[in-house]
Amino acid sequence: MRPHILVVEDEKHLGVGIKYNLEADNYRVTLVEDGPTALRLVDASNEPIDLIVLDLMLPGMSGYTVCETIRDAGVTTPVLMLSARTLAEDRARGFDVGANQYMNKPFELDELLSRVKNLLQHSVVQPTHHSTRRVRESIEQIEFGRIKAHFLNHEVSVAGKPVPMTPKQLKLLRYFSENPDRVISRSELLSEVWEISGNLQTRAVDQTVAQLRKIIEPDSTSPIHLLTIRDAGYRFILDPAESDVQSETESAS
Repeated sequence: MRPHILVVEDEKHLGVGIKYNLEADNYRVTLVEDGPTALRLVDASNEPIDLIVLDLMLPGMSGYTVCETIRDAGVTTPVLMLSARTLAEDRARGFDVGANQYMNKPFELDELLSRVKNLLQHSVVQPTHHSTRRVRESIEQIEFGRIKAHFLNHEVSVAGKPVPMTPKQLKLLRYFSENPDRVISRSELLSEVWEISGNLQTRAVDQTVAQLRKIIEPDSTSPIHLLTIRDAGYRFILDPAESDVQSETESAS
């Protein structure tokens, strides 16, 4: 069966153009112009959707809200977010609410079609084979440094003061907490935290790690808990005094 793509775009000429070109590439396409309609289609069991092309600036309900809503509902359908906004914080927020890829308007048609193909090819999570993987038993809460996190209650405090965290940030912190002192690749994090293929090319992991560091680290530019291991991934350290791992922190991302 041909992949089914939901296009959510309120600029009619652009939406119709995207639909036409996707259908020319042999995809089934449903075009809607607002968030609530998109959410109803995603929720409809008789309308399985393989990919969502989602405009950011929609009337009444933003693409951010649409994406966050479906992710909170446990929907892992890949999302390609489109936006005329080019600031780094806009891209970061898009990844934070669960977008898989982000494209700035105006864009080249060939690039859009290439990204659609890439997302559809890699959206099915393949079994991971980590010979050194030792995932620990799921934990409900943790304390380290200035941080107290209660995962079941979605509560995190820094030096005794509550701090807000997105569901994705909290899920990432929990995964690191369940796997301390182990180098974890970006591919594994995509598979286990984002629940998408680790082969997918996206900056979502790097963006969310950078956001998490700003919350849990005394100095996010010189992390002591969430380390970057060159050419390998990340390592979470509960007690830095007991670790002699050399790390290379990421540049601002």
